[in-house]
Amino acid sequence: MGFLAFLLLGLIAGAIAKAILPGKQGGGWIATLLLGVVGAMLGGWLGSVLFGANLQDFWSLQTWALAIGGAIVVLLIWGLITGRKRDA
Repeated sequence: MGFLAFLLLGLIAGAIAKAILPGKQGGGWIATLLLGVVGAMLGGWLGSVLFGANLQDFWSLQTWALAIGGAIVVLLIWGLITGRKRDA
């Protein structure tokens, strides 16, 4: 997967993760892009280590699921670090 495709995947995964998580998460689209890219990297790495996942295809459901899952984990960690409170 190319660099621009990876950035696009990270941006979309970060936006989806923000929509899935309840409450308000801080940060604008730049923070969403950065956290999404970090989450996509984390999800891809964990997927390849734990499940032997091949993440070369941009349109693979497995690639998107791991990227979104990783972005959710990163957003949760970001919320714990910054001390933002979630509204349940």
